[in-house]
Parts: sequence; C-alpha cells; structure tokens
Amino acid sequence: MAKSDYNRERKPSNRAAGSDKRKQFSKGKPPRKKTTPQKPSNPDEIRLNKYVANAGVCSRREADTYIAAGNVSVNGKVISEMGYKVKRTDDVRFDGRKLNPEKKEYILLNKPKNFITTTNDEKGRRTVMELISSASNSRLLPVGRLDRNTTGLLLFTNDGDMTKKLTHPTHGVRKIYHAHLDKNLTLSDLRKIEEGLELEDGLVKVDDISYIQGSPKKEIGIEIHSGRNRIVRRIFEHLGYTVTKLDRVIFAGLTKKDLPRGHWRPLTEQEVINLGMIK
Repeated sequence: MAKSDYNRERKPSNRAAGSDKRKQFSKGKPPRKKTTPQKPSNPDEIRLNKYVANAGVCSRREADTYIAAGNVSVNGKVISEMGYKVKRTDDVRFDGRKLNPEKKEYILLNKPKNFITTTNDEKGRRTVMELISSASNSRLLPVGRLDRNTTGLLLFTNDGDMTKKLTHPTHGVRKIYHAHLDKNLTLSDLRKIEEGLELEDGLVKVDDISYIQGSPKKEIGIEIHSGRNRIVRRIFEHLGYTVTKLDRVIFAGLTKKDLPRGHWRPLTEQEVINLGMIK
C-alpha cells in the first residue's frame, strides 16, 4: 500500500488543533480543590481546656492531661474527650470544685494623689478606676485601698480568692511605706512604735520601722501588715506628728520599678505565681 493510501485510511482524529480536551492550567496557578464549608463557631462556646485554664487551675496543655484522666466534669458528667466545648453557663467542675471561666487578670497601678480607691464615688470625685479603664474588659476591683492623698502601689484583679488572701491580716502580706513627717521623728518615739501603740481601735504593731538612710529623720520607712483604715497616718498622729506625704513602695513583694506615677502594667506570670505561694 502506498504511503498516501495509508494516510487516507486512518480514522480521523477528534483532537483538532487547539481543541485538546485535557485540562489546561496557567503557569503558577494550581488546580482548585473542593473544600467542605466549615460550620461557623459558636461565640457562646469555649473549649473545655481553655475554660479550665481560664479558671486558673493550670495551663491549657496541663488541662488536656487532667481532662483525659477524668478530673473534669460538665453538668455532672465526667468528660475525657479532647476538643470538647462547653458554654459559659455550664456547670464545670475540677475534682468536684466549681470553676469560674473568667480569665484571671492582675493589674498593678502606681496611684497618684487625689484619686479615691472605690469603684464609684457619690460626690463625683475622681476614682482609681479611671486610671485603669483601658487595662481590661473584665470587672477588676482594687485589692485593699489607699486613701485619697496616699500614693503608690495598688493591685486590681477579678480573682476573688487572691483578693481575700492578700487582704486578710493572717497572711501577713508585706507592705512597706515611705512616710514624710512634718518634723523629725525622735528616737524615743521610733522605739515606741517598734514596741506597739494602743490606738482607739486596739493595739497596733509594725513589722519594722527605720529612718531612711541618707535622708532627714522626718523620712521614715515603715513595714506593716495591718489593713486598718489610715493605720500608718494614725500611728504617727498618735504621737503628735503629721504625715505630709505617704507612698506605698512595696506590696506583697511587688515594687514600683519601671512603673511611673499614674501608670499601670499587668503582672508577669512569675509575679502571679509568687502571689499564689503566699500562705
């Protein structure tokens, strides 16, 4: 058979020039994969491990271990499933203790003068809450109080258990003040304060008191754990002195380092751990 006859007897191709039916992809553009639409997350739900971590029990990673071990129950049922979600209204318990899902927050303020330590003042005076208004969306409350003219460290938190611990005198939380008096404190009066004074509401003893090194003897350092109202001022007033300036420089091991007056900062993780170790 001649070559020309062979070409004529071949079946015609359906692949015309430029009509190749194979998928063509432009350079740099991979084929699109079909994706299954994901269900939108419910803003009212939260992963169980995060719920436990927010309650201050442990980290999220540690929470997974406790959940797997059966330490956590939801509405009376033990849950060991990873990724389980709960609502904030659910009854979540760790070893039988009910948990609060709100994340614990701790804000340290270097309080200036002329601010009242309260959440609201009926007389319209400025409160410390104005100074930390941008610190958190949670409802934070001051731990203890400083009077209007006293400056220095003031802690805020939504951790009720921590507040009770830091304000109860039996825990002996360390508070140190730098007091400026209207006149020099005599050595005999300093000794009287060391021994304890009987005030109108009972005996008060300080943990330590001393002159500020390198300063006039009207500047005094005083350490005390009593939480009675205006206690430092009343100690000196009892002996005929007027406190012209009072600054709290240490509270529960926290200091004013790198914290200017009127500013706030969140506590570090280590600082929170240290507070939790107070007994």
